[in-house]
Amino acid sequence: MTHAIETRLTELGHTLPEAPAPAANYVPFVRCGDTLYVSGQISQRPDGLITGKLGESMSAEEGAEAAQYCALSLLAQAKAALGGDLSRLKRVVKLVGFVNSTPDFIDQPKVVNGASDLFGEVMGTAGAHARSAVSAASLPMGVAVEIEAIFEIE
Repeated sequence: MTHAIETRLTELGHTLPEAPAPAANYVPFVRCGDTLYVSGQISQRPDGLITGKLGESMSAEEGAEAAQYCALSLLAQAKAALGGDLSRLKRVVKLVGFVNSTPDFIDQPKVVNGASDLFGEVMGTAGAHARSAVSAASLPMGVAVEIEAIFEIE
């Protein structure tokens, strides 16, 4: 049976990807009691990485779309961590977003809103969260955005 989160994603025209494999020496998630920590997920579409630097080769709107893809990967990792059962996902506690941007780019919050908005649209009040949105001089493989998450789970 499809869970409400996946149903809502479909209604919004999104497809949940397979959980991406780690790109280095780390695990994609750690469960600790009723908390799930998901490692940073980089911006990637099904056809490849979303690369670029905000304030140079990308607009804030393009960055927000990249952040939305990070959120989809975060949900995919949560699904994998919960044995395929997203009904055990109670709420988003915190997001930390890293934006590959020029020194004078100041719209990191608008970029990370792409992920925050998706969680709100998909999970309602359970998608509301604490958050940081920071600039990075560069990110792995030249991606535009990387976001990590902390979830409350059952």
